Amino acid sequence: MSRSSYAFWSFLTFYFFQTVYLVFYVLRSSKYFLMKIVCLQTSSCKITVLVYKSLPFRWMSRSFGKLTEVHLPTTLRYYIYSLYAFKTGVNKNEIPLELHDYETLMEFFTRALKPGVRPIASCDIVSPADGTMCHCGMVDNFEIEQVKNVRYSIKKFLGELNTKCEDINKNKIDLPPPYNLSEIPEDGTWEQYKKSILHNPDNELYQCVIYLSPGDYHRFHSPVDWKVNFRRHFCGELFSVNPVLTRWIPGLFAMNERVLYTGSWCHGFFSFTAVGATNVGSIVIYNDKNLQTNVNHIKVNDVLDEKCDFAWKKGEEIGKFRFGSTVVLIFEAPKNFKFPNVKKVQVGRSLEGEEVEEKSQEMQPEAAL
Repeated sequence: MSRSSYAFWSFLTFYFFQTVYLVFYVLRSSKYFLMKIVCLQTSSCKITVLVYKSLPFRWMSRSFGKLTEVHLPTTLRYYIYSLYAFKTGVNKNEIPLELHDYETLMEFFTRALKPGVRPIASCDIVSPADGTMCHCGMVDNFEIEQVKNVRYSIKKFLGELNTKCEDINKNKIDLPPPYNLSEIPEDGTWEQYKKSILHNPDNELYQCVIYLSPGDYHRFHSPVDWKVNFRRHFCGELFSVNPVLTRWIPGLFAMNERVLYTGSWCHGFFSFTAVGATNVGSIVIYNDKNLQTNVNHIKVNDVLDEKCDFAWKKGEEIGKFRFGSTVVLIFEAPKNFKFPNVKKVQVGRSLEGEEVEEKSQEMQPEAAL
């Protein structure tokens, strides 16, 4: 390629991504503005969700995913990634490669960390991801908090506790515990429902919601040593999971595309859910080769079940988001279990105990989607 041709394509690529960034910023800003106006003008959450659902987030996410896989000229990579890091707060000291070694934006989004920067705490449960702990605590009824004072249904989030279901090929499968233990009626009590999930009736259910912003490390790790026996893929919406927006839409986590894994750990029932979001067109789980998220041939609201038979070790890298998103843990533990009083968490940091964070930062809506 001649020097003039190279200069032309470098110039074109630079302004192409500059235009994409501008469009992306305008769309994001208009989304916040639209939601704010709707929420101010009506007290009905149904109208809010209807307006928000009209935006083509699944198509936008697939398109954004393709865009981020475009190979960038080597000479521009440093400047593009440096701008992204500056805007989103990426810690460049933890990046294992030189910036120009990442050929695409997607490679940079889903980058690994330098060895040793995330030591794994010697406790039963650790943080599976870098991010903000939006909510944590005991689950004591059907409605649990996604952020402070905004709730979602655990029954909708986990799905029906049926004894039979279909896999991706429409084959009937027998479901493992807890899904084969429920014989409670549709209007059964919370105690009946909880009893069908708990392995030990003297334990309680707990949940932890961790939000990953676009600047965070996008890979996630197993929070505990556990045996995984079941996967449920909910093909849903791809709404933003920014804490600002989750305050406006109750039940958002139960609407979004998500992948739920259940099994057992040292205290009983354990579940790990990766929740998709705007521009998170793909959730990758290394052990699950059949998993396909945000694809055209699977309809919204389809639920695909599959048996699993593998073990994850605490701290083991198990998958990645192709942009920021949310991880939700719902698990069984003793009644005296406590979460640490912290806001920001990192992979491997203890999720039990009385640790107090020295300084907590409020989530800025401009920093995430």
